[in-house]
Amino acid sequence: MSPTHYDLIILGSGSGNSLVTPDFEQRRTAVVERGIFGGTCLNVGCIPTKMFVYAAEVADTVRTAARYGIDATLDGVRWRDVRDRIFGRIDPISEGGRDYRVEADHTEAYLGHGRFVGDKEIEVEITNPGGRHEVGSRHRITADQIVIATGSRPVVPPVVADSGVPFHTSDTVMRIDELPASMVILGGGVIAAEFAHVFSALGVRVSVVNRSARLLRGFDTEISQAFTDLAREQWDVRTGAEVAAVRSGGEGVELELTDGTAVTGELLLVATGRRPNSDDLGLEHTSVGTHEDGRVVVDEHGRTGVPGVFALGDVSSPYQLKHVANQEARVVAHNLVHPEDLQSFDHRFVPAGVFSHPQLATVGLTEEEAREQGYDVTTKVQKYGDTAYGWAMEDTTSLFKVVACRRTGCLLGAHVMGPHASSLIQPVIQALSLAPEGGPVVEGLARGQYWIHPALAEVLENALLGLEVAPYEDVTADYDPEGEDGDDPTG
Repeated sequence: MSPTHYDLIILGSGSGNSLVTPDFEQRRTAVVERGIFGGTCLNVGCIPTKMFVYAAEVADTVRTAARYGIDATLDGVRWRDVRDRIFGRIDPISEGGRDYRVEADHTEAYLGHGRFVGDKEIEVEITNPGGRHEVGSRHRITADQIVIATGSRPVVPPVVADSGVPFHTSDTVMRIDELPASMVILGGGVIAAEFAHVFSALGVRVSVVNRSARLLRGFDTEISQAFTDLAREQWDVRTGAEVAAVRSGGEGVELELTDGTAVTGELLLVATGRRPNSDDLGLEHTSVGTHEDGRVVVDEHGRTGVPGVFALGDVSSPYQLKHVANQEARVVAHNLVHPEDLQSFDHRFVPAGVFSHPQLATVGLTEEEAREQGYDVTTKVQKYGDTAYGWAMEDTTSLFKVVACRRTGCLLGAHVMGPHASSLIQPVIQALSLAPEGGPVVEGLARGQYWIHPALAEVLENALLGLEVAPYEDVTADYDPEGEDGDDPTG
């Protein structure tokens, strides 16, 4: 039987699912998905985790109410009610998205695993019920255009995977039936930080094991160290040690560390990162290349080494972030229809947030990166507690750090640790993204607009005003963004 031909094949139903734009309503599109319909963000990532985070924030607010003269007690946590409220909303959305693709006239849903058998030919083994194809059946499909958007999955180190000891990842831990009394989290990145907050706020005794000296080591060093110091006050944090062995014992599972200590808990959560889902796609039968870490190689337009084959999101992007995948999907959706007028990915100022306790956010260059790039760096760290709203919050730990070029007066980046960090940083994201060549001028950004008093955003205003930069008049009169006068524009 000859393969079934489509105008477009999409591998993955996360951000790739949005590629079925009105431009394709009169064309034939196949969507191939072997996992849960809707991708990582909807089912096991951004959305459910932040819904758990919100419940954790409510619990923390009750526990700390006394500092404001409010007497309150946390009588209990109904874990199953928390869990079921979240997935009672998410699961129907996932199922509805699947059913829409199955039933729509202009799309064909293949609920199974697709592997390339040629540059533009895919064999799909149906592994999931709920579609038009029988489980176990195999289908050959081809297309003029193909988009690889298969996402990523958790990394599990061999020392855990080969131990025979039960463990969870971010894909499974949110659906457990009962809260454990204690938990060991292996890893020190975003996933580890967020789940440590969620489970500790809900009453679980949490231990975090991280091989680096600091948690969130990809962040600005000053912010990362401050977060690590606060984490030690909340959780049992073990840094600078790797896992030598994993065994059953203690409270349920025991990790022997290379520093000679051991840590134990009822449940083990592995949060050591995620890897691209590219290794079982049959790419060896194509001219699609991959990086050493498994990411599919694409150019700035999302094109792979095979004409007509694109990739986006976690499977190819250096940024495992939903807002990046969405931006890449918008670019690819345009490029599929307008190959003569290609758009490019915009990875200039990619922001990131960590919804832990405290919350963090970052955009632009860290202090270290700015120095490495040769800028004449100046920084200012502004405490929340030095603003009027910070007083109201009784805040003593939160920080807003800005990084700028002293010579040009231009803002280079911002890094925040404290309540509402992911919202407070948005003006910086906007300023960096919309500024003319050279970047936003600090004094103009600080003085060229009103700042609502006494809103918390004044912490950013004060941070900008605290930077030691060239006077605004000098910058606007003399700054040469192209360096045409022979000077190094970085200063």
